[in-house]
Amino acid sequence: VQLQAYGGGLVMDGGSLRLSCAASGFSLDDSTIGWFRRAPGKEREGVLCFTPSVDSTYFGGSAKGRFTISIDNAKNMVYLQMNRLIPEDTALYYCAASKRAGWMTPPCMDSSYDYWGQGTLVTVSS
Repeated sequence: VQLQAYGGGLVMDGGSLRLSCAASGFSLDDSTIGWFRRAPGKEREGVLCFTPSVDSTYFGGSAKGRFTISIDNAKNMVYLQMNRLIPEDTALYYCAASKRAGWMTPPCMDSSYDYWGQGTLVTVSS
């Protein structure tokens, strides 16, 4: 089982970026998918968590209205589209998957996720 996140980089305030996460060894459709981030000097937090079985998304912090998730089941890929980025979004971003396919309560707690990709760094400059 492996998750590999990539697509981070430097972007200007107000810009957009799409992160990708390649999954192997399991089916995304049978999992709960999460994007998390760790900003400098802060704890890791859930950005957006999606449960395909119930087609429901949890948005953490200021993600709602700016970030969206999409899944390509044929490629076993997950994407995080981030729009209207602000400097406070600067962080190391991780994709994660939980073996639990149903809606979790809470849905975006990192200890509930079993598989983690390496982080990809997003830097938003002002």
